[in-house]
Amino acid sequence: MSSSSSGQLSAAPVRGGHEIPVWGGGALPYAIPSKKLGMWLFIVSDAITFSAIIFAYGYLRLAAAAWPRPFETPSIVNATVMTFVLLSSSVAMVLGVRASSLGKVSGAVGWLVATALGGIVFDILHIHEWLGLIGEGVRPFHNPWGTPMFGAAFFTMTGLHMLHVTIGVIYLLVIAVGFGRRKFSAADVEVSGLYWHFVDLVWMFIFPLVYLLSAKTA
Repeated sequence: MSSSSSGQLSAAPVRGGHEIPVWGGGALPYAIPSKKLGMWLFIVSDAITFSAIIFAYGYLRLAAAAWPRPFETPSIVNATVMTFVLLSSSVAMVLGVRASSLGKVSGAVGWLVATALGGIVFDILHIHEWLGLIGEGVRPFHNPWGTPMFGAAFFTMTGLHMLHVTIGVIYLLVIAVGFGRRKFSAADVEVSGLYWHFVDLVWMFIFPLVYLLSAKTA
């Protein structure tokens, strides 16, 4: 069976000695692999979700007569360290993608694990921050400063981001194990990198909006 210009056709035998054409697939849509296209579509949809949440947080902040400023110097330092950890993990992710593209399996696995460890450290620091606020009496619809929606807005935004980081850690570890066993390709490592960089980018909006603008002043 000959190939057509729009795709590939191959012959598959069936009972009776007859052959039928089987579609072998055509060109990749938009000249991009399906896994990468799927991840980009997910990122776009997730970016819309985070944009809506960030917009809602900004609206609540502007509408409030006195938005709480609970973050003292230790909290700002903690959030700054969290930011540094995420940025460092992004660098590790870049190095992991490069190592995988060069066929350096052990190097790629090592950088992927390092990236995941950065996410774990971020989560630990974030949970520490949450526990501190909870200890001060902050709840989703109640806090000591008299603006009920502060807790709901804070826990929703940072909690959703922390969930994404946690999912990313699991995702990276699965890719690291699979790539080390030659079950995943360099393309899979690159796709996981897209997700991780997106998570880091979202934090670059949350950090100044939630922490720096709500730093406690003397």
